[in-house]
Formats: sequence, C-alpha cells, structure tokens
Amino acid sequence: MDKYLGSYTIPRYPVYVISKGRADCCLTANFLLEDGCPFHIVIEPQERSEYEKHYDPSLLLDLPFKNLGQGSIPARNWVWAHSKAAGAERHWILDDNIRKMERRYKGQRIRCEAGIALHHCEEFVERYSNIAVAGLNYSMFCPEGSQAPPFALNVHVYSCLLIRNDLEQRWRGRYNEDTDLCLQVLSAGLCTVLFNAFLIFKVATMTMKGGNADELYKGDGRLKMARSLERRWPGVVETKRRFRRPQHVVKWNSFDTPLQRRDDLDWRAIKEARPTMHLIEVEEIQSEAMRQLKHDYDAG
Repeated sequence: MDKYLGSYTIPRYPVYVISKGRADCCLTANFLLEDGCPFHIVIEPQERSEYEKHYDPSLLLDLPFKNLGQGSIPARNWVWAHSKAAGAERHWILDDNIRKMERRYKGQRIRCEAGIALHHCEEFVERYSNIAVAGLNYSMFCPEGSQAPPFALNVHVYSCLLIRNDLEQRWRGRYNEDTDLCLQVLSAGLCTVLFNAFLIFKVATMTMKGGNADELYKGDGRLKMARSLERRWPGVVETKRRFRRPQHVVKWNSFDTPLQRRDDLDWRAIKEARPTMHLIEVEEIQSEAMRQLKHDYDAG
C-alpha cells in the first residue's frame, strides 16, 4: 500500500456491524480491527460459536431472536434501541461486506482509517440541527479523476449510516429499508447527507455468501423489492429496468429542505480551521502522481 491517511482517531458514536452467515468473511469487522476502530458485531444467537472462532467474544452482541425471515430490519431496530439505551445521541450501523474506507482528495481515493473517516463525518453532521441520517458513498460511484461535491444533500444513504437516535421514524418493511428510512425522514422535513469526501469500498450485492441474499434476492426478489417501495411511496418511486434488472427509481428532487446551521457555534472558526489529517507514507511511493499529491498536501 503506497498511500494512506491515518492518525488513529476514533468515532464518538457507537459503531455496529450487522452480520449473518459470514463468521469467516465479515469484511467490515476485519478492516475495523485493522484500523483500531471500536465496534460491535451484531449476530443471531445460534451463530455465536462460529463467530467466536474468528472474533473476540467481547465484540459480539447477540440478538434476542433468530431466523425471522424479515431481512435485516429487526436487527437494525434492535441496534437503534441498544444505542439509545446506552445514552448515545446517534449510532453508526454498517453492512458486513465493506473492505475499507477512503478519502477523496484532488480526485484521488486514498486509503483512510475508519476512525478518521467516521469522526470527520460526525463533526460535519453536528454543525447542523436537522440532519437525520448521514453516511458514506460507495467508492465505485466516485472513480478516481471524477468530479463530485464533498457531499450530496437529501438523497439515498446506504450501507454505512449515522442515524440520530431521537427520530420518530424506524426501519420497517422487508425490502429497500435504507431507501425507505431516508424517504421517511425527508418527508418529515429533515435532511440526509451522503458524503463523497469519504467513501466505503463495498463488495457488490450477491457476490458473497450469507447476508440477505438467500432470504430476499432469490427468484423475482428484486422485482418484489422495487414494487413494494413503489407501492409505499406512490408518485415518488417508480419501478424501471436498469442494469438488466428491475430497479426502483426515486425522485429525490422532490425534497429540497436546506441544512440548518446551529446558532451556538463559531462558524468563522470552523471555516478557518485546517483539517487535522495528514498523508503519511507507510511504504515508498511508486506512483509519480501520488508523490506529487503528497508533496502538494504537505506544502499546504
């Protein structure tokens, strides 16, 4: 690895990884351990012995149910209640098939420690009073050399979410739970934020064993998923065929609530502050472009 961004910062809100059937390949847990980022793996009780073969038992949280056939919704709501009972104002909830996190800088994607990525996203979210859900975009949607704003407002957030615990809305249904949750909070006049400044490198759906593939995606599962969201959100969601498969399409431009700045913060100081991040060379950099990028970064 010839490019890395790190300083062992940890997030201030609890981090949960929901996992099923992936004791030997829980990619998210593996990179969080490597990055020194505290977290818990949320599992069904019948799988504890398998997960204990690969992870310290102190990292595991057992759900009070098993094999409900409802996808990840019950586990997600349990995580929400667990974090709220612990006194947290927000919580992170991550899918279990994420390989790493990255920082976008001048069109380059640089490997970034999870603690740093999550911490800086938290700092941004806390500057505003009406962000209900925030999260990191997929790296495949921000290829190197592409142009993208630091974040997108009032859109779909998925797979790596920071959720405010005092919301009235909850995970529901069986399909497209992340899209539905975002639509719920947007319809309530709140905001969502999808970060492009920090990214997750996630394995494509249905390319790994375990997870929801067996329960939700088999047969005509994708069509059912799209249609169920369309029925729940008529006029906002419609079903189309994309990438050779049924896909829901959301009219995100229906939601235009602006961010509301907190009035108890010194916004001038925030604007002038330099991010407390540094590019560090952990191996000799081979790429001329990356050498120049580090030189420019160090020069300010």
